[in-house]
Amino acid sequence: MFEILKSELLTDNILRLVVNAPNVAHACQPGQFLIVRTDEYSERIALTICDFDREKETVTLVLQAVGASTYKMLQLKEGDRFADVVGPLGRPSDFVNEDIDELKKKKYLFVAGGVGTAPVYPQIRWLKEKGVDFDVIVGTKSHDTLILEKEMEEVAGDSLIITTDDGSYKRKGMVTAVIEDLVKNEGRHYDVCVAIGPMIMMKFVVKLTKELGIPTIVSMNPIMVDGTGMCGACRLMVGDEVKFACVDGPEFDGFLVDFDGAMKRMALYKTEEGRKFLEMKEGKTHKGNCG
Repeated sequence: MFEILKSELLTDNILRLVVNAPNVAHACQPGQFLIVRTDEYSERIALTICDFDREKETVTLVLQAVGASTYKMLQLKEGDRFADVVGPLGRPSDFVNEDIDELKKKKYLFVAGGVGTAPVYPQIRWLKEKGVDFDVIVGTKSHDTLILEKEMEEVAGDSLIITTDDGSYKRKGMVTAVIEDLVKNEGRHYDVCVAIGPMIMMKFVVKLTKELGIPTIVSMNPIMVDGTGMCGACRLMVGDEVKFACVDGPEFDGFLVDFDGAMKRMALYKTEEGRKFLEMKEGKTHKGNCG
């Protein structure tokens, strides 16, 4: 169980792993995530599911090394095993439970930023299999940081638009500029936008789509730590309600998410003093009381 069948570096610090996990592969849906531990001494890491194969009983994970634990994962090779793989966790993407005939009447716009491309992939693959129309914008800093281009092309075809901040590949500019171009200059209509990527990217996508009148879903997986609602890391305000990304999401109505509050909270949570402050300030609502 949990044997790594394939390990592939996509960039200098982004790794793709194909893992044997039969129970997860048979149960997971787009939008969900796993909690993994490299060994018994490692911290728990929440990772969104990039792909799954029910016949081969595998799940695919894409991770970026940003700290000691994820850097440790970067060293994993074929034949190694995870100590723990728990999941699937979180709520599946909303469209999974929608009536297919009604779903086919909609056109989706997916906006993926950086590593956010990984959780977007299973969503567009699912929709493609159901015959639902969509466009996909993938934004990244440069050609060197682009991931999963071939896989995205195979599913999205001509509906895939790639843009780089520095103009080193395909279009030049931010994803918001592409959205404006598609809607205002090309006259494209979208019923739903799904944005997954860095917090700052999602914030400005939502700002724009709100102006354009496109309902937008965002994934708050970047703020998850523990994955069970017990650490208080992913607490956020959605409208006037306290939510936890790991147990109530990770996907939420982007128009209602307090991005500024969530980003400020992320910065505070990185220090022990900050965590103590948040615990005192938020009282009983600091944790999700899950598990």
